[in-house]
Amino acid sequence: MSTHITYLLLLILIHLLLHISAHEFLLPGSSLSVEHSSDVLISPDGNFTCGFYNSTSNATVFSIWFSKSAEKTMVWSANHLHPVYTWGSRVELDIDGSMVVKDYDGQIAWTNNVSSSDADRAQLLDTGNLIVKGKGDIILWQSFDSPTDTFLRFDDEHILSLFGDEKGITFIYWPDPHVTIWQKQRTLFSSVPIGALDSSGYFNSSDNASFIAADLGPGIMRRLTLDYDGNLRLYSLNKHNGEWSVTWMAFPELCNVRGLCGVNGICVYTPMPVCTCAPGYEAVDPSDGRKGCTPSFRISCDGRQKMGFVQIPTTDFLGQDQTAPHAFVSLHFCKNICLSTCSCMGIVYWQGKGACYTKSALVGGITRQRLPGSAYIKLPEDVQVLESSIPHSQPFGPKYSSECNKVSTDVTSDFLNMTDRSHSGQKYWYAYGFLSAIFLVEVIFIFLGWWFILRTEGRRLRGVWPAEVGYEMITNHFRRYTYKELQRATRKFTDELGRGVSGIVYKGVLEDKREVAVKKLSDIHHGEAEFQHELSVIGRIYHMNLVRIWGFCSDGRHRILVSEFVGNGSLDKTLFGMEGSVLLEWKQRFNIALGVAKGLAYLHHECLEWVIHCDVKPENILLDMNMEPKITDFGLAKLLNRGGSNKSTSRICGTRGYIAPEWVSRLPITAKVDVYSFGVVLLELVKGARVSEWAENDDEVVEVAVGRIVKMLGGNTKMPESEQTWIASFVDPRLNGHFNSLQAKTMIKLAVSCVQEDRNTRPTMETVVQKLLSADEAGSTMQHYSLN
Repeated sequence: MSTHITYLLLLILIHLLLHISAHEFLLPGSSLSVEHSSDVLISPDGNFTCGFYNSTSNATVFSIWFSKSAEKTMVWSANHLHPVYTWGSRVELDIDGSMVVKDYDGQIAWTNNVSSSDADRAQLLDTGNLIVKGKGDIILWQSFDSPTDTFLRFDDEHILSLFGDEKGITFIYWPDPHVTIWQKQRTLFSSVPIGALDSSGYFNSSDNASFIAADLGPGIMRRLTLDYDGNLRLYSLNKHNGEWSVTWMAFPELCNVRGLCGVNGICVYTPMPVCTCAPGYEAVDPSDGRKGCTPSFRISCDGRQKMGFVQIPTTDFLGQDQTAPHAFVSLHFCKNICLSTCSCMGIVYWQGKGACYTKSALVGGITRQRLPGSAYIKLPEDVQVLESSIPHSQPFGPKYSSECNKVSTDVTSDFLNMTDRSHSGQKYWYAYGFLSAIFLVEVIFIFLGWWFILRTEGRRLRGVWPAEVGYEMITNHFRRYTYKELQRATRKFTDELGRGVSGIVYKGVLEDKREVAVKKLSDIHHGEAEFQHELSVIGRIYHMNLVRIWGFCSDGRHRILVSEFVGNGSLDKTLFGMEGSVLLEWKQRFNIALGVAKGLAYLHHECLEWVIHCDVKPENILLDMNMEPKITDFGLAKLLNRGGSNKSTSRICGTRGYIAPEWVSRLPITAKVDVYSFGVVLLELVKGARVSEWAENDDEVVEVAVGRIVKMLGGNTKMPESEQTWIASFVDPRLNGHFNSLQAKTMIKLAVSCVQEDRNTRPTMETVVQKLLSADEAGSTMQHYSLN
C-alpha cells in the first residue's frame, strides 16, 4: 500500500514541477523558447495560455489561446504573417519594455514597438490580454490594442460594422447597408465607440448594436471571432469536452457575406457554398476561388464595339449600384441604361415590380433559387459563352470541397538546410527523450484523473436532467442526435402522432426520460449547409407559445427535428369535434387565439431572425395539458429579409384555404401571408368548422367560399349595435350561446381585416395582439359587472 502511495505522490510531484515551469510573469531580460512546451505564460485563472503555436510542422506563431479547449483555439497572434521556425526561435522582453519575436537566425519577425526606461514585466491577464507593465503598474503595451481575428471596426459614423475591401472597392456588408441607420435603431457619432461582450453572453455597443448568445447565461467561456470567411461568429466552450459551438452568427447563410468570392465571383450552393466566376470571366487563382475573377475580354468605350448580355437566373450582385434603382421599368429599358454607360458592368432586374439595378462592379455575387430575378452580365457580342459556364445553385447536388470554405494550413518559409542543424540538435536528444517520458506519464495521470471526474460528474448529471431539462440546453445548446438514438427513442418510429406535407411525427422517449415529438422531414429542399443554417436560427427561438426545439438529426439522407411533446395534440382534433375530443369552451378558444397571435408576433417582430411560418393552420397549432397553444413547424420555410421587397419563393407554400393571394400572384412574400392564414384560423375558432366545409355546393372552391363569408361578415360588422344578432348565428352552435359577444365581435372584425386581398390593408401581428388584449380586458370587465 505504501508503494502505491509513494508512486502517486511522485506523479503529483512531477505534475506540479512541470506546471511550475510555466511562467506567471516574463521579466525584462528573459525569454520564452519555442522548443519547450512548458515555456508559456498562463493567466492567473488558468483559462488562457500564451506561447508558441505550431501552425505547421516547421512554422510557429507567438499566440494566445484558450487553455481548456480541446484544440488550441487562438484569440490573438503576433507574427501570423511572418511565422518563425520551430527550433531556435524565441520571444524576448528587453529591459526597455520591447517585446520581440526572433527567428532561429536572430531575425526579428515581430515587435511591439515599445521603448521605455521603466519596464517591469509582461503578464497574461484573466481577460486574455497580454500586457507589458512599467513601474507603478502603468501599461506600456497590450495585445487588446492590436487585435487580429477579433477585430471589430467602427466606420466614420461610429457604427459597429463589418467592412470588405476588394481591389480598392471598400464596402460595408454588416449590418445590411440597404437599411437606414434609423431603421437599425443605431446611434450616430458616439464620442467613445466601444463594444463589449459580458459574462452572460450579451453583446452591446455604444451605437446600440446588440445580440445575445443562444445559450445566454453565466459561467460559460465565449469568444467573438471574425472568421476567415468574413462571418462574425460567437462561440461558446463546452467545459466538459473542450469543444466550441456557434451560438450566434451575423450571417446564417454564408453566401450572404458580401465579397466572399471576390470581384466578378459568384457564390453558389452545391449544396455547400462554392465560388465560381461570372460568364466571360476566369479565376485569378484556380486553387482559391475567393481571390475573384478577371475578364477574358476587353471593353472599348469608343462606341464601335457591339455589346450584349448573358442572363444568370436567380442571381444578385449585392451593392455597387451606379444610381438609385429604377422602379417599374421593362427589362429592355434597363439594359439600354447599362449599354449607354461604359462603366456599367451589368444589371440586376427583379420581375414583378420591374426594379432595375445597374452595377459599376460585380461584387457580392450570389445565386439562390428563391431570388425573384436575374443578373445580366454585359459582354462583347463576340464573346462565346457556354451554357455550362452559367452558374446555378444545386441544393441537391453532390457534395464536394468548397473553395469558400477552403483554408490554407501550409506555410512555407526559407530556412537553413536541415542537415546543418541535425548535428547541433543531437545534444538535445537525450533531454528530449527524458522529458517525453515524463510528459507521457503526466498525460496518463491527467487522463485517469479526468476520467474519474467526468464519470462522477456524468452520474450526477444523469440524475439532474430529468428534473432540470434546461440544464442540458444551457450546456449543450441545441443537441445533434444520431439516427440510431432516435430509432431507440421512438421504438423504430412506431408510435405515429400525425403527418403533414413536411413529414411524419412520432412520439419518443429520450434516455433522460423526456417525452419528445420526433418529426421525419420529407420536404426540406436544402443542402447540408442551408439546413444547418436554418437550424441555428430555429434553435435560438424560444417563446411560451412556440414549440421548443430540443435538437435535430442530419444523418445521411435523414433530416429529423426533435421537439417537446405537447400532450393534447393539434387544435384541429379538438376544435372540429373529432371522436373522443372535448368541446372547447369560449374562454379556451379566445385564449388560443391570443396565444397564437403572440407566438406569430414574436416570430415576426421580436426574435433574432425574422421568421415567416408560411403554413399557419389548426394542424400546426398544438395544445398542452392546460389548453395553451404552441405553434409548431415554424422555421421550416426559407428565412426572408425584412420588407420582402426583393425576395420571393420558387413555389407556393401552405394549405388550400389558408394561402394568401400573393402566393398565387407571385408577389414578394412578407409576414402578411401569416396574417392572412391567422385570420382564417380566427374564423374557424369562432365558427367551430373547417374552412373546407364553408362551400355552399360542391362546385364552390374553398377560396371563393372564404371570400364570400368575409364579404358577408364585413358588411355585418358595420351594422348598428342593436342589429348585431348575426354574431350568435355565426358562433359555433355547440356552445349553446355561452360566449362573450364583445370578444366574438373583435375576433370576427380582426379576421375580416386579416384576410383582405390587399396585403397592405392587413394589420401586423403586433396590432392583432393589442386588439385581442383590449378585448380580453373589456370582456373580463363586462363579465365582472354582470356577475355583480
